[in-house]
Parts: sequence; C-alpha cells; structure tokens
Amino acid sequence: MSEKRRAKRLPVDITLKVETLFKQDNVRLDAVNETIEVTNLSKTGIGFSSRTELPLDFYFNARITIDEEKFFYSVVKIIRKEERDGHWFFGCEFVGLADVLSGCIDDYEKELI
Repeated sequence: MSEKRRAKRLPVDITLKVETLFKQDNVRLDAVNETIEVTNLSKTGIGFSSRTELPLDFYFNARITIDEEKFFYSVVKIIRKEERDGHWFFGCEFVGLADVLSGCIDDYEKELI
C-alpha cells in the first residue's frame, strides 16, 4: 500500500472477530464471522490482514486490547485494501475516537521505547 499514514504506526499482535459490517442507510452484512489479525496500530487507525476480502467503506465495532489494563472500544472504517499472495491487507481509521482513549496508544508507544 502507498504511504498514507497521518500518525506513527506501532506493531501489535491482536486478533479480532468481525461479526457484522455496516454502512450508512442501514446497509448491513450479517454473519461475516471473519477472524482478522491486527498488525499495527496508531492514533488514527489500524492495519490488519484477513484471508477474506472485505468491502471498502464499511464499518465494524472493535475492542482494541493493548494489554490486560489498556483497551478501548471503537468503530473502525475500512478505507484501503490490497491483495498479496492470497491474503488481504487493509487500512482502517477509527471513527470518533476520543482523545482520552488515544492516550492508551500514547502509553503503549512509550512502553515500546
């Protein structure tokens, strides 16, 4: 993917289960049930990989767990995708992430240094 990052990406190893995708105007894709591997995290979004192609401009709910004490809930919008060697790689942005929650990401970055 071309470089479009607005914030520093930090490596993570988080597994999420996407059960439903949704879009404005009550468009829903139920029973998605896709396991995704989040590989990086920033204050503005996440990058993840999946075996299944997911549609652009759809949203999903995510619980981002950094460690046992640091986690937050957010809506995530899929904004980029690329297929490589049979896997799909996605770029997503957080929707409406409060500044206080982005502090969890700041704390995680300090721990990595």
